[in-house]
Amino acid sequence: MLYPKNPLAQTVIQLCKAKNIQHIVISPGSRNAPLTIGFTNDPFFTCYSIVDERCAGFFALGIAQQIERPVALVCTSGSALLNYYPAIAEAFYSDIPLVVLSADRPRYLIGIGDGQTINQKDVYANHILNSANLKLNFENAPKNSNETEPAIIRSIENKLERMLGVKQELDDENETKINTALNKAISLNGPVHINIPFEEPLYETTDKLTVEPKVIEFETKKKKIDDFFIQECYDDWNTYSRKMILVGANQPNKVDQHILDELAKDNSVIVFTETTSNIHNKQFFNSIDKMIAPLTEEGFQALQPDILVTFGGLIVSKKIKGFLRKFQPKHHWHIDKKNANDTFFCLDKHIEATPNQFFNALLPRLTHFVKSDYKPFWNDIKLLRDEKHQEYLEQVPFSDFKVFDTVFKVLPEQTILQLGNSSAVRYAQLFDLKKTIQVFCNRGTSGIDGSTSTAIGCAKVHKKQTVFITGDLSFFYDSNALWNNYIPNHFRIILINNQGGGIFRILPGHKNTKKFDTYFETTHNLTAKQLCKMYEFEYDVAANERQLKAQLKTFFEESNQPKLLEIFTPRTLNDDVLLDYFKFIK
Repeated sequence: MLYPKNPLAQTVIQLCKAKNIQHIVISPGSRNAPLTIGFTNDPFFTCYSIVDERCAGFFALGIAQQIERPVALVCTSGSALLNYYPAIAEAFYSDIPLVVLSADRPRYLIGIGDGQTINQKDVYANHILNSANLKLNFENAPKNSNETEPAIIRSIENKLERMLGVKQELDDENETKINTALNKAISLNGPVHINIPFEEPLYETTDKLTVEPKVIEFETKKKKIDDFFIQECYDDWNTYSRKMILVGANQPNKVDQHILDELAKDNSVIVFTETTSNIHNKQFFNSIDKMIAPLTEEGFQALQPDILVTFGGLIVSKKIKGFLRKFQPKHHWHIDKKNANDTFFCLDKHIEATPNQFFNALLPRLTHFVKSDYKPFWNDIKLLRDEKHQEYLEQVPFSDFKVFDTVFKVLPEQTILQLGNSSAVRYAQLFDLKKTIQVFCNRGTSGIDGSTSTAIGCAKVHKKQTVFITGDLSFFYDSNALWNNYIPNHFRIILINNQGGGIFRILPGHKNTKKFDTYFETTHNLTAKQLCKMYEFEYDVAANERQLKAQLKTFFEESNQPKLLEIFTPRTLNDDVLLDYFKFIK
């Protein structure tokens, strides 16, 4: 097998292999050649070549999101690694493991005017779990270099013996740093950065490994929840008659079914789930905005919980955040092994566990349910809301709202659904989805910048069909995502083109002015037709309900190409339809 001759590159690659990091997303460059040579010549690794580093970052994120293991990103020096930053921030806030392996110049070549050179050390400082800045053995440093390490090496007696000692110390230090970074990505589920300086020549190879790096395993201690703490939670749980559980973004099948069934039986408990929570039960409330948007002050007071329990990722619904910040619960407990956001400004317990660990400790202690009409009362409201929802759909004109209803009704079972940010994920919150559909969205930073790339990464590692629903601004912003040789034929994009940032028409502001159109809504006349031709997507189009239903009949069928369905909706009508909806369901 062919290896890079560079021992530091060999060390990084062998430790990635030891940690079972198999998927490697490489962006072309020269300084990262030792890593590229090593990864691509080892059949253990599955390598991808993605030119645009921003797209590469989100593509890797989409893979890691699905396999729930680290994916490595490899890039050259300079601005290349800065283009990973949006994906790194998303991974940081969404608890997705990524490993950035950035090639760098030796320190003595930084700050002297060389091209493709920036200060790469700790470049992701505010959004990273660990930054490992590796060091070189400076035998090749020029004599006039002001580096500390070469000066030490040059000044010592018994040069060979001492140089070997210094080299061993550097090797040990580098191996420890690499192990630590990789272990944190695996154990804490988040991004890490390993910055690797390479001296030229960069392309030399060998047929033998010259390193045998030490593998440091991380400890996986299962922390047991303190019995006194559980008793304290039990006492509060049995005291109050209004408990609300709010579930944010959540991986499918992560909460035991018997826990969900037990919570569903309790009339003192309301469970609000978001589309991205991937939790289903007929007794749960799966459309938060539909429930609370029409409420009056009196309604909010009736809904105000005594105890709020949250788990999962960040919450989409601005309405429930506004409600719980104003009508605060007496207690807010957040369940998460890593951290707890004080989203509603009343957090008093961070339960450092998984939802399964906490509820499996709490629920068996409950000998009876607290008598309450909390859930029955809101169940009646829910039935009324659902009736009004259906009534509104029967009279609504063709619009974004109508499109989501039509698409969700025919979305195949077992689909992996990726949602674009902004309006797409918010519309999805208003509709019921089939239980077998798994839903994902980049809600860590809630940016539109890499939604398409994430969806493609997801599709690449799934045998199930991945359907990506997105708005036009998000799609065109990330159009380089289609510059990708790994898009499977079963991948589908539904592009809802309302000729601008339609969500801004819903927000407060002066609509229908030239400045609003240009600087907020950013109106345009772009279509995806030519992009589909260039990137060999099958292209379909619909501009009314009849055309949409006709296209959807065959859109999800097998094909020899990935497909995109572009749906044109009326730009100036969509906001009125949505705002009228919340008035109608009161």
